[in-house]
Amino acid sequence: MVYFLTSSPFTPGTPYLNPANGFLDALQRALPRRSDALFICADPNRPAYTDHIAGDMRLALEHEGYCFSDFRILDGRNETSAANLVQNAGLIVLAGGHVPTQNAFFQKIDQKACMKAFDGVLIGISAGTMNCADPVYAQPEEEGEAVSPHYRRWLPGLGVTRTMLLPHYQMVKDSKVDGLKLFDEITLPDSAGRTFLRHPGRQLPAGPGRTGNPVRGSPSHPGRPHGAGGMGKRSPGPFVSREKGTHCGAEGSDGPGRTGGTD
Repeated sequence: MVYFLTSSPFTPGTPYLNPANGFLDALQRALPRRSDALFICADPNRPAYTDHIAGDMRLALEHEGYCFSDFRILDGRNETSAANLVQNAGLIVLAGGHVPTQNAFFQKIDQKACMKAFDGVLIGISAGTMNCADPVYAQPEEEGEAVSPHYRRWLPGLGVTRTMLLPHYQMVKDSKVDGLKLFDEITLPDSAGRTFLRHPGRQLPAGPGRTGNPVRGSPSHPGRPHGAGGMGKRSPGPFVSREKGTHCGAEGSDGPGRTGGTD
């Protein structure tokens, strides 16, 4: 598998894919011009919205010269066909949205097992990127989540990477949830004994990957003092891995860490 884990693959304010960090060049090397694609939703119960954003993704890819004999959508309408749809895809796109909602859908369809033999190209967007980790840090996002004793901040993920990613850092770093500062009062305490990798804005936090060592970027070593835990430096990416389950960290280390905002 070759994977691209992004905050957003789009150039801000445009419907076009972002060439920053060599993304388009790397995608061109990894993805055949003719392929079958599968767009996997963030919320299985919002078909109209999923159709819309999947259409945007398809148009952006076609603008770059890619042709699709089939561009399917996986959501609540066809969830029983998940394994077959994944098996027949050359490109999988994981949508952005609410991390726990998407994670629950992935658990329902056993997405991790479905992707075990997947050997194509994967693009994660925001929540989709965060759910590629294992475990997944579901950074509180909606009102009530930061103070609820029932909200689960740690979820099982797809295991594409062990790096816990937090997209959109520049956009959400000063945000508050339930009156608490998202990073200073929620995320940093949660990072105790763990490491997160944060990424600014909409640029690519990681990608093209096959599971391994960074090709570009400067992630921090785990345990970097930042409150009780380690908060990774912002990294321009991308980086590559070679064996599934390998940490995408600095060579010789257990890798960087990061926190995860959602779309």
